[in-house]
Amino acid sequence: MPTGLTKDAGWNVGVSRTFRCPLEKVWDAVISPEGVAVWLGAGALLEDGASYETDDGTVGAVRSLRAKNRVRLTWQPVDWSHDSTVQVTVSASSGGTVLRLHQERLASAAERERQRAHWSRVLAAVAARLDGGE
Repeated sequence: MPTGLTKDAGWNVGVSRTFRCPLEKVWDAVISPEGVAVWLGAGALLEDGASYETDDGTVGAVRSLRAKNRVRLTWQPVDWSHDSTVQVTVSASSGGTVLRLHQERLASAAERERQRAHWSRVLAAVAARLDGGE
C-alpha cells in the first residue's frame, strides 16, 4: 500500500511539532477563538457534540473535545464533495509540548499532499502565535 493510504480510513496525513511551552499554553493557542481561526477557520465555535460552520463556509461536527488533550471533528470545506476527519492533540514530552494535527478520509494522494502543506502552514502559524506571546 502507498504511504498515507490505509485500509479503513483512506488517505491520511499527519504533522507534528514540539514547542518549548507548557501544555496549557499550546492548548490555549489552538482552542481559543483566535487559535481556532488559525487551523479551522474564523467563526467556528467548538463544543463537544455540536455542529459548526466557519465564516468561509467550512462545516462539520465536533466528535469529541477533551480539555488540554484533543479535539476530533469532521471537516468539509465548501469546495469539497466529501468530509474528512481532523484530530488535533497536545501531549507533554521531555522537550515541551507536542502538537499533532492528523487528517483522515482524504480522497486521493494529491489531496493528501495539499493537506500536508496546509497543516505545515498551520503549525508555522501556531508557532508564530506562541513566539509572539499570544
